[in-house]
Amino acid sequence: MKNFKFLHKAKEGVKIGLINLVVLFVFLEIGSLIFYYFKHQQFYYTRERSENVQDLGINLEGVRVGESIVERLHPYFGYIQKPGPDFRPGFKYNNYGFISPYDYPYKKTNPNQVIVGVLGGSVASNYSIYEIQNKILEKKLQQLPQFKGKELIILSLAIGGYKQPQQLIALNYMLALGQEFDLVINIDGFNEIALSNLNNQSKLDFAMPSTSHVQALTGLANNSLSTKALKALLNLKDTKPKIKNALETLKDCPLASCHVVMSLYVQELVKTYRRDVGRFERYRQKPDDDNGNSESVIYFYMEDQVFPDDKIFQNITNYWAKNSILIHQVLAANNIPYFHILQPNQYYPTQRVFSEAEKKVAFSDDSPYKDSIKKGYPLLLKQADELKANQINFFNGVSILDNAKEPVYIDNCCHYTKPGETILSNFVADSIVNVLKNKPTPK
Repeated sequence: MKNFKFLHKAKEGVKIGLINLVVLFVFLEIGSLIFYYFKHQQFYYTRERSENVQDLGINLEGVRVGESIVERLHPYFGYIQKPGPDFRPGFKYNNYGFISPYDYPYKKTNPNQVIVGVLGGSVASNYSIYEIQNKILEKKLQQLPQFKGKELIILSLAIGGYKQPQQLIALNYMLALGQEFDLVINIDGFNEIALSNLNNQSKLDFAMPSTSHVQALTGLANNSLSTKALKALLNLKDTKPKIKNALETLKDCPLASCHVVMSLYVQELVKTYRRDVGRFERYRQKPDDDNGNSESVIYFYMEDQVFPDDKIFQNITNYWAKNSILIHQVLAANNIPYFHILQPNQYYPTQRVFSEAEKKVAFSDDSPYKDSIKKGYPLLLKQADELKANQINFFNGVSILDNAKEPVYIDNCCHYTKPGETILSNFVADSIVNVLKNKPTPK
C-alpha cells in the first residue's frame, strides 16, 4: 500500500511539474512575442523572413564569420581585407579587399549611371553599405534636374582603420587603373586623430598605417606574436564557428521564445569575441622577443621618441588637411566634385545628452581613443577655414547626432546604430545636394 501511495504521489508530482512547465513555457512565449513586437514592430509568426543576418537585430559590427584575421598586407595600401564572401547578401570583399557588390575597376553598364567613390575608414565603409541598401543620396539627387532618372553606383575605397594618406593613395591608385568617378566623398577625422596618436605612442611615424593593424600583420608574417596574442587568436578561432552556427539557428527559430534565447546567446558570443579582439589588439603589438621589429623584413618609419600632445596633434591635423587638399587637386584636375565630411564621435563633447543605457555602450574609461579625440578634434575644426580656402566642399558633422532621441552609437569606439547611420546619410546627401543644385551634371 505504501508503494502504491508513493507511486500515486510521484505521478501527481510529475503531472504538476509538467503543468508548471507548460504554463512557464506559455508565459515565456507570450513575453517573447511582446518583446519581439516592441523591438521589431511586427508579429513574430507573421514576420517578414530575411536571410540577411543584419535584420536579426544583432550588432555584428566587426565580426567576420569564418575568419580570424581578416586583413592582409598590401604593397600600396598598407593592408586590405582578404577577398572573399561577406555575411551581408549582395556584398563581398571584392578583388581589391573592399566591401562592395562589385569588383574594381567598375565600368558603367549604361549612361544613366553616376559613380560615387567613398573614402575613409570603417565609418565610411559602413556608410557605403547603408547607402547602397537605402539609396538616400540617390533619392535626393534625383530631385535635381541633372540627376533625374540617374542610378548611383557606390564604390567604397574605405577599410576599417584607414587614415590619411591611405585615402589619397587608394584614390590615386584606382584612378591610375582607369576607374571613373562622377563624385567622391571622404568621411574621416576620427582615425586620423585616434590611430595616428596610437602610432605616436608606439614610436611609429604617425603617417604610417595604423600600428594596431599593420604591425600586427607584420608580427604574423615574422612569426613574432606574443604568447598572449596567440591565445587571444585561438579564442577568436573557437568563437567564430559558434557565432555562425548560432546565427543559423536564430534565423530558423520557429518560436518567439527560441528567438529571444538565441539572440541573447549570440549577443554573449559577440561580446566574448569583441573582448578577445580587444585583447589581441593589445597583445599583438608586444612580441615576446624584443628583437621582433629589428628582424622584420617589412620596414617602418620609426621615431626616437614619443612626441608631446601639443606637437603631435598639430602635425596630425596639418597633415590631414594637406592630404584632403591633394585629393581635391587631383579630382579638380579631372572635373570630379569632392566632398569632405568630418564624422561625429562620442568622445568629442557636443550638446548631445546620452541616456544612461547609451552611456554604457558608447563610453569606456579605458578607451585608448578618448583623450586623443578631446585634444585633436578641436584642431581638426580649426583646419576647416584652410580647407574651404582651397575650394574644398567641407562639412562639419560633429553635431549632427545631437538631437536624436534614439541611441546612435553601437560601441565605445565610433560606430553608429541604424538611426545614426540614417542621420549621417541624410547629412551627407543634403550637403551634396546643396552644392550641386545649381551645377550641371558632373562629367
